[in-house]
Amino acid sequence: MGTPLEEKEQRLLEYLRQQHNVMIAFSGGVDSTYLMTIAQEALGDKAKGVLFKGTMLAQEEVKEAVALAEVFHFPLVVLEMDMFQVEGFVANAPERCYFCKTAIFQKLLAYGQATGVATVLDGTNASDEGDYRPGRKALAELGIGSPLKTLGLTKEEIRELSRRRGLPTWNKPSMACLASRIPYGERITEARLRQVEQAEDFLRSQGFRGLRVRTHQDLARIEVPLGDFPRLLAIQKEVSTAFHQFGLRYITLDLEGLRSGSLNPAEGQA
Repeated sequence: MGTPLEEKEQRLLEYLRQQHNVMIAFSGGVDSTYLMTIAQEALGDKAKGVLFKGTMLAQEEVKEAVALAEVFHFPLVVLEMDMFQVEGFVANAPERCYFCKTAIFQKLLAYGQATGVATVLDGTNASDEGDYRPGRKALAELGIGSPLKTLGLTKEEIRELSRRRGLPTWNKPSMACLASRIPYGERITEARLRQVEQAEDFLRSQGFRGLRVRTHQDLARIEVPLGDFPRLLAIQKEVSTAFHQFGLRYITLDLEGLRSGSLNPAEGQA
């Protein structure tokens, strides 16, 4: 008998081996990379990944995902997605992720049907259960499988199993759609998304890893881990100069530090 964690991974392998073939929504993040790795072990080339490319994702993240798939020999298809054709996404109501996930997975299901793939999966994990994630409703409605969540694998467990397998994503910071940096109710434009991308790319070029740049019109609210405050403040002039060039007038540091979903509705407001 293995450890409880090893037994969870074994159950995941058994679940995947029971599938004829699978198509996995792949982003190059912690969860989808781990799921893709296990699916490849279970099914070989009958496990394929699909990466959606569009303005909602930072181009650097897309490049990293494609490079990762090449290193690990994941069969990967890259599909273009124009989210500006989805009014529910552009309007940016609190249910934005529902409309986004619906559009993306409808396209994924159509692609799977056209190519003879029976099962479509995503990397939602058990730790996502308590967060505000309206996109889960879309997955349920469309019948998308989330085996990591179903088998009770948490984010930390997936990181540990990824580390044991030598996956470089085991300690990768959590990723999120660029639209998550814009407050609900403010319409999403390509210019706003590119502004966020430029600001975050600049901070990464300065050596910061876990970070978010939330924009409130022409105000930038930088979120980094509390331990990174001194390093960020030491280059505040360079940061301000760069952000001004991106069209951001006011540059602020969020004193609560980096945290997921800081723009989500307060409890009871969703």
